[in-house]
Amino acid sequence: MDKYAKENISTEQPPPSEEARLPRSHGHQERPRDTEAPPRQGPQEADRTPLLSTGFRLPKECRLLRSSEFQLVYKRGNRISAEFTTVFLMPNLLGQHRLGITASRKGIGKAFARNRAKRLLREAFRLSKAELGALGQSYDWVFNARRRLLEVKLEAPLKDLQRIIAEVRKSELGAITGETKESDKALGT
Repeated sequence: MDKYAKENISTEQPPPSEEARLPRSHGHQERPRDTEAPPRQGPQEADRTPLLSTGFRLPKECRLLRSSEFQLVYKRGNRISAEFTTVFLMPNLLGQHRLGITASRKGIGKAFARNRAKRLLREAFRLSKAELGALGQSYDWVFNARRRLLEVKLEAPLKDLQRIIAEVRKSELGAITGETKESDKALGT
C-alpha cells in the first residue's frame, strides 16, 4: 500500500449496528401475516390487444409476398406513372386487392428512408379502402417508390393514389359502356 492509503483508509470494520436485520425463526414481529393478498388497485388483466390491430395493418392475404408474384404483375400488369410512385396493377380473381411495395436502395437510399417510403405508401393504400372497394374488380398492386416521396407528408401520396384509383375506375366504366380512350388503352382495358 502506498503512504496515502495507509494514512487515510481504515482497514477496521465498523461495529455491528443494533438495527441490523438478522434472520430469526419467529420472523419479524411488527409485520402482519395475511394469508390473502390485498386486492389490486389497477386493472386485473393486462390488455392483450396489440397496438396495431388488424384494422391498422394489411392482413397477410392482402400482400404480395413472393418475388414471382411481383414479377407476374410487372410482366402482365399495366403501368401508371404518378408523381410519387410508379404503379403496376393487374386484375386478380381473388376478390380482394393485394399490395406489394418496392423501394430500391438505388432509387431511395438508406434503409430508414426506404422504410419510411414503404410506410407512406402502405398507409395511403390502407386509407384508400373505400375507393378500392368501389372498383369493379380486384387488383394486384405493386408500388415502386420514388425519391420525391420522402419530401412530403401522407396527404400527397394519398391524393396521388386516389387519382390513380379514379383513373382505373373510369377505365372500368369505359370498358362496360364500350368506350375506349387513350387512358383506357394505357390501362389495357
